[in-house]
Amino acid sequence: MLADRLPPARYLVADKAYDADHWRAWLARRRIRAVIPNRSNRKRTFRFDAKRYKDRNAIERMFGRLTDFRRVATRYDKKADNFMAALCLAAIVCYWI
Repeated sequence: MLADRLPPARYLVADKAYDADHWRAWLARRRIRAVIPNRSNRKRTFRFDAKRYKDRNAIERMFGRLTDFRRVATRYDKKADNFMAALCLAAIVCYWI
């Protein structure tokens, strides 16, 4: 599983698409707290940290703004150094305005 390669973490913040029992069990085995809201059709609901989930929106907006730059969204640059430079320039332009 690709998630096995994730670095150690205390929390995993995700949207409702990740609200599955097998995913929550995987997180519990690794002692990672799930910050995932419940789907509307879930019979057994779980508590989650609404403040942490709300802060997730800022990160999602940042990625949305960065993908406005075609060079970053399509990853024209194949070398990691060139891509990182384009990413830094896009971030500067996004947050300068």
